[in-house]
Amino acid sequence: MDIKSLLKDAIIKACDKAQEQGLIPQGNRPEVIFEVPPQKDFGDFASNFAMQAAKTLKASPKAIAQAIEKTIDCPLLERIEIAGPGFMNFFLKNDWLYELLEDIDKKGPGFGFLPKKQEGLLQVEYVSANPTGPLHVGHGRGAAVGSALVNLLRAAGYEVKAEYYINDAGNQINNLAASVNARYLELLQVPVEFPEDGYHGYDIIDTAKRIVDNNGDKYLNMPAKERLEIFRKLALKEKIALLQEDLAKFNVHFDNWFSEQTLHDGGEIEKCCKDLLQQGYMYEKDGAKWLKSTGFGDDKDRVVIRENGVPTYLAADIAYHKNKFSRGFTHIIDIWGADHHGYIKRMQAACQALGYRAEQLEVLVLQMVSLYREGELVKMSKRTGQSVTLNELVEEVGCDAARYFFIMRSIDSQLDFDLTLAAEKTSENPVYYIQYAHARICSIFRQTKEAGVELFSDVDLTFLKEESETDLIKKLGEYEQEIQSAAQSRAPHRIARYAHELAGLFHSFYNQCRILGVEPKVQQARLLLVKNVRKTLAHALGVLGISAPEHM
Repeated sequence: MDIKSLLKDAIIKACDKAQEQGLIPQGNRPEVIFEVPPQKDFGDFASNFAMQAAKTLKASPKAIAQAIEKTIDCPLLERIEIAGPGFMNFFLKNDWLYELLEDIDKKGPGFGFLPKKQEGLLQVEYVSANPTGPLHVGHGRGAAVGSALVNLLRAAGYEVKAEYYINDAGNQINNLAASVNARYLELLQVPVEFPEDGYHGYDIIDTAKRIVDNNGDKYLNMPAKERLEIFRKLALKEKIALLQEDLAKFNVHFDNWFSEQTLHDGGEIEKCCKDLLQQGYMYEKDGAKWLKSTGFGDDKDRVVIRENGVPTYLAADIAYHKNKFSRGFTHIIDIWGADHHGYIKRMQAACQALGYRAEQLEVLVLQMVSLYREGELVKMSKRTGQSVTLNELVEEVGCDAARYFFIMRSIDSQLDFDLTLAAEKTSENPVYYIQYAHARICSIFRQTKEAGVELFSDVDLTFLKEESETDLIKKLGEYEQEIQSAAQSRAPHRIARYAHELAGLFHSFYNQCRILGVEPKVQQARLLLVKNVRKTLAHALGVLGISAPEHM
């Protein structure tokens, strides 16, 4: 039961009736929009409909509100209070809450999953870090947010595929091979100058050690070019495997890992550029080939093929996005780091040049992450003296806490990650607080089983009269709308906030209302209530990619 829809229909009919009776003038009416008042004294729902309607109905907001109050017919409505110039506060009878809880209960495990949307196939591409070293905490935020967004969109009824774009072509991979080669030669006591643009991470040394352990000096006397190609393939395979392993441990899974190299090998970059040239969206100047991106709102045209004939990163990205659309994706969501903000316009321009609408490519930009321990900024790993890796973070605070802390703030804001708080097992830690609510409800049902209590026989929800009980039902009733709104606004942090608020309401209820050992009718009603709180908490945690423990 959607109480907002029922109330909206009642207001529309009341408005029509008031016009028929001449209480207010004829005219078009605006959309009825509700909000939940910040204070309970202002009712269950509030609307500024009368003030919006005043413009088209040529009547005072107060007169419109009074006319609706007089003509409205809604069995679940207790009263309307008109505030100020015509703001309407709606107070509902408790009956609607009981019907709402019954409806939520009947949906069973399907509660929180919205009907399938007919909006085509969406793709979310995220993380896509270069396979040249371990993931750091910045990648961790992208991984947590991206995977939660995929879960959220699926819960909201969208068909979605998740993809990782492997940057396995270009200079960064050549530098990876050269770095492994240098460490390999060092281990075999061969003098070598470390490459200027090489990677200095401890993982490169580990890769070289594994090559020596497995093959000794087998590659030492072969031509350097041949050895570099072998090390390129070995290192790339190892790094991708480690990325997949680390992300799986972080509860991040992709439907597809797409190789950039396949775009080069299949001639897709060359063909894409040729097509754009023929269509007049690219031109030659000073020996280079340029995308006419200013024609689509970019501040300047962009080089796609350099003077030496080598494609820029933009060339591969254009071909990659063309490939995405050719695979049947109708809407593409890319999650990029803040340092890529300036790249958005040129990519949307490229998509338009390819014949797609700019809005078919949606780019979400993640702001930076700063780590704090005991109030002090943490810049480097204690173990390696380099950037803190995602693995190290998870080892310190756990996967669930890491995911929640990464997701709980809007991606538009910089995230200050409190390592000390994330590691705590207290109610101050928000993820612990939510999980403890779920575990506590599981404990209640274990106790009922041990006591031989027959569950949900002849449940009378009208025994739920306490404010803490009705507050819980109202919060449960907001969940599916929250899923819808959070998905539309690409805001998984809203589900993190919702779960924390629901857990808070449950803990308050638990402290005020005894569940077991009370009058049987009250006990049955409260057990049905907390059963659905547990279900909703588990669903919300699932969207966030966080476990819902039964014991803590």
